[in-house]
Amino acid sequence: MSELRNIYKIISNKKVCPRFYHLKIEAPKLVKNVRPGQFIHIRVRDSVEPFFRRPFCVYRAQDSIDILYEVVGKGTALLSAKKKNDQLDILGPLGNTFSMPPEGVQTVVMIAGGIGVAPFLFLTDQLKTRPVHLILLYGGRTKEHIFSLAPFKKNGCKIYTATDDGSVGVRGRVSELFFHVPKDSRGTWIYTCGPKPMMASAQQFAQEHQINGEASCEEVMACGLGACLGCATKTKEGYKTVCYDGPVFDLNELVF
Repeated sequence: MSELRNIYKIISNKKVCPRFYHLKIEAPKLVKNVRPGQFIHIRVRDSVEPFFRRPFCVYRAQDSIDILYEVVGKGTALLSAKKKNDQLDILGPLGNTFSMPPEGVQTVVMIAGGIGVAPFLFLTDQLKTRPVHLILLYGGRTKEHIFSLAPFKKNGCKIYTATDDGSVGVRGRVSELFFHVPKDSRGTWIYTCGPKPMMASAQQFAQEHQINGEASCEEVMACGLGACLGCATKTKEGYKTVCYDGPVFDLNELVF
């Protein structure tokens, strides 16, 4: 535990759109050790309330550890109030990692809903050096959930967006964008992260076209180490913990 737990300093903590914040943390040890798909567990305040840490996937790991998050409750509200040079008690890196696409894959499609886009920038930092075409299908509720996707474009991603109200991109759910996915079972690989109904639709599409891939699951966590079983999710092999067995699973393994 002592190797995982460290105190790190905040570089910046900025709102990037009405719903999302971008947190940069000075954490050279984490930058060196973390891999795409993994997460960190942050203690947002040194008091009894809130008692549990909050999990955040790593948005990017270059000169700093970057986190993209949405304020949805007390814990993330407290985190959003943190300032430059404030310190954070962090466990990490935790969880497993994304697999790299198998040999023969020509197109990688990332299907994300809301804050579920967060693990994919770090992933594209790795994939941009590979001979694959990168596509990001991104869905948000409204324009308030849409932020600049310029870093994804810089990494070579072709981006298509959808919002429930049509305020940005196509009107409807992200599934309205699935026609952009090449229906090539050997040449296409899917990654997905976001609300369960969205990931279920991605899974159904993948199964219909015999496309393989992985899903990064989002769950409320207590320990973050697989001990409390509070983040158990259903799979074809029974229940598994998102924090320890995941958060990345074979897309076809999950039961929604």
